[in-house]
Amino acid sequence: MSDNYKFVQNTKCEYFPCHKVENEADFNCLFCFCPLYMLKDKCGGNFKYTNGFKNCADCTIPHTRKSHEYMMSKMGEVCKIASEQE
Repeated sequence: MSDNYKFVQNTKCEYFPCHKVENEADFNCLFCFCPLYMLKDKCGGNFKYTNGFKNCADCTIPHTRKSHEYMMSKMGEVCKIASEQE
């Protein structure tokens, strides 16, 4: 099985790339809206709080060519939080 599902790029998006990166060819759009946002300070990303909101402008963790494995490793925590909300 190929790993093509782990990398998506939309260069026609008006926001592409939404973060400053060295190599646009490796910019992954698969996790356009980061599912780890809800983990707050446990996401592992480079963020800061601005006016009480999590600011992820300096984080590229979900946007690398190899981000899929890391994102999937955190999904158990995301699902746990989601199930607690029911």
